[in-house]
Amino acid sequence: MTTFEELYNRLVKASLNGNIDDEIKKLRQDGYSENQLDCLLNPKKYAPVLKWGKCECSDKKDNCHNKCEFGAFKESENGEIEIDKDKCIGCMKCIEVCKEKNFKSAREILPVLEAIRASKGPVYAIIAPAFIGQFSSDVTPGKLRSAFKSLGFEGMIEVALFADILTLKEALEFDRNIKTEQDFQLTSCCCPMWIGMIKKVYSKLVSHIPASVSPMIACGRAVKKLHPHAITVFIGPCLAKRAEAREPDIADAVDYVLTFKEVQDLFSIAGIDPSKFDDIDKEHSSRAGRIYARTGGVSEAVVKTVEKIRRNSNVKVKPVKANGVPECKKMLNNILEGKVEGNFFEGMGCVGGCVGGPRAIIDRQEGKKHVDSYGNEAKYDTPIDNPYVIELLHRLGFDSVESLLEDNELFTRKWIE
Repeated sequence: MTTFEELYNRLVKASLNGNIDDEIKKLRQDGYSENQLDCLLNPKKYAPVLKWGKCECSDKKDNCHNKCEFGAFKESENGEIEIDKDKCIGCMKCIEVCKEKNFKSAREILPVLEAIRASKGPVYAIIAPAFIGQFSSDVTPGKLRSAFKSLGFEGMIEVALFADILTLKEALEFDRNIKTEQDFQLTSCCCPMWIGMIKKVYSKLVSHIPASVSPMIACGRAVKKLHPHAITVFIGPCLAKRAEAREPDIADAVDYVLTFKEVQDLFSIAGIDPSKFDDIDKEHSSRAGRIYARTGGVSEAVVKTVEKIRRNSNVKVKPVKANGVPECKKMLNNILEGKVEGNFFEGMGCVGGCVGGPRAIIDRQEGKKHVDSYGNEAKYDTPIDNPYVIELLHRLGFDSVESLLEDNELFTRKWIE
C-alpha cells in the first residue's frame, strides 16, 4: 500500500496534469478508503493534524495524546483516539513525539490547485515574512513571485507590508493605553500558538491584548476588499496558521494555508526552479514589517515606531520576549504572579520565532540571517516612514493613521470564542 506521502504526491501530480479524476478512480480501485482520499481532497473538514493509522499507545500514560497543550484529543465511542477539529491548533507536538508516526500534517495543495483551475476569481499567494531564503539564497522575492505566476497565481503579496500596518496599530494602542509604570500590553500579532495559549489557558490576561488581527488576516481581508472575488492563499512555516484561518470571527480573510514545505513539494512535482525565473520587483515593506519573522522582531518594530508616533504617553516601551512554549508559559505565569518586569510582552510559540517554525525549510539560524539581511535592505525603517503604508491605508478607506484605533472591519478582532 502506498504511504501517505506517496498518495499525496500522486494526487498533486495528477492535479497538475489535469487528470485527477482518473487518478482518484485508480486509487479507489487500489483499495484506498474514502476517508484517506477525503483528507487530502477536502482538508477543511479535518483538523490541521491528521490521524493516519491505528494508534497502539492510547493506554499509556506517557503518550503523544497527553503531550497536547490544548486538549485536542478525545476518545470515540469505539475507544479510538481522535483529534478534535475545534481544539487542534496545529502545534504539531503530537507529530513530533509519536513514535509510531501515526499523525501527519494536513495538506491544502489540492483544493488550491482546483481553485486555480476553476478560475472562479484571481488567486493570490500572500507570503509570510519568514519566506526570505527558504527556497535557496538565489531565489529573490521577485523570482518567487514569477514562479507563483507560472503556476496560475495572480500574484504574490508580502504579508510584511501588513505587519507594518499592525506595528503602527499596536504602537498607537501602546501610546494611548499605557499611562503608568504598572500598565502593560501583550502583543496580538503573528503567532496563533501564543494567542491560543492566552485565550485557552491564560484567559485572565485577554484584556491586555489589543483587539487586532494578525498580519496574515489583515492581508487577506485587504486583498478581498480591493479584489472582491479574490481567493487568498497564505504561505508560511506554521501549521497553526491553518487553525487560525478557520476561527469563526476571522474566517473571512484566508481561504487556504500552505506551508513552505508544501510549496517546495509543489515546485518539485511541477518541475519548477524559482531561481530560473525573471525578477519582478515589487517590495514595499519597511524593516519593521520584515523582521517580524524572528524572535524580538515585533518588539523592536513597536519600540521604534512608538518613539516616532508618540502622541499621549511618555512611558518608555520596556519589551519582554519569549520564544518556545515553555518560555511563553513561564512569562505568562510570571505576569499572573505579579512579576511584571516590562510593559510590552511578545510571545512566539516556536524557538527563534517564525523562522523556527515546524514547516520551515532551512535552519532557524540561517533563516534569521536572511530575515535580518532583508530587513536591512528595506528603504524605510518603520511603517510611519513608509509612504506605501499611508497610500494603502487611504485606498482601504482610512482617513488618517490615527483612524486605525477606531473599530474597523479590516484590522479589529471581535474575540469570538
